[in-house]
Amino acid sequence: MEAFLAIALFALGLCFGSFLNVCIYRLPLGKSVVTPRSACPHCGDMIPLYHNLPVISWMVLGGRCRACKQPISPRYLVVEILTGLLFVGCYSYFGLTLAALKCAVLGYLLLGLIFTDAETKLLPDAMTLPGIVLGIAFSLVVPVNDLASRIMPGMVSPAMRGEISWRLWSLSDSLLGAAIGASFLYGAAAIYLRARGVEGMGFGDVKLMGLIGAFLGTRLTVLTIFASSLAGSVFGLSTVLGVWLKRTRRNQARGNANHDARRRAWKSARLALRYYEMPFGVFLGAMAIACFLFGNRLLAWYWRGL
Repeated sequence: MEAFLAIALFALGLCFGSFLNVCIYRLPLGKSVVTPRSACPHCGDMIPLYHNLPVISWMVLGGRCRACKQPISPRYLVVEILTGLLFVGCYSYFGLTLAALKCAVLGYLLLGLIFTDAETKLLPDAMTLPGIVLGIAFSLVVPVNDLASRIMPGMVSPAMRGEISWRLWSLSDSLLGAAIGASFLYGAAAIYLRARGVEGMGFGDVKLMGLIGAFLGTRLTVLTIFASSLAGSVFGLSTVLGVWLKRTRRNQARGNANHDARRRAWKSARLALRYYEMPFGVFLGAMAIACFLFGNRLLAWYWRGL
């Protein structure tokens, strides 16, 4: 029974992943995700139902359109498989509970936003804004059990605590997490714009952080911001280092002296650092999933070690 349920959830995840691919492609273009029917992005040939089966169709067609033979992005295959694994993982981690549903909804939204941001540098409102509402709504049925729920009861007299539902504390965590997450990124973007004179972060990242905060609550939202900033910094520095090494070798191959080659390469690396648009939503989404699943354990281990 367990194996059958896992297979059924994986198949369901593949179907949802197929729809998620439609959202990733169409939402940044402002198109409807319902109509028209799926078509090849190269030649516009309508995809028949029997060629629109998740994973199977991509493999049968060899990753190419049946009409024009142009390659189909492997992203379609990856998103479908990841969504299937997400559904099974949530069930394995939480069982058939509302917590598993909350995890699946959060992961589903974040997967779509991660791949959309990676491809287009956009985070569509059609995914972030409903996500904030869903995160707040889930706090009323699945306790967030975070920072506010530990602090606020201490501000209420013991006689009143029994009269106040846990849902109020959970809701307060969700709202506070959304407010802190969105405010922190909005403040960081405003400071960067004032200091550098260029936009360093789009408002879509602010709304994404509001979504994450609504699902995760205060403490895990702060952890997500820290972890994603660290991951983004490592990626950015690695990119700069990669550009510097590549340009250094290129300049040396052209006969420039080592010192001159490194100096010219560093100029190119600085330009990359200044003008490269990092899809920060990728790191926010990935770290949010990790913090949702393992954040409380990590924090408990950290505090025990102090």
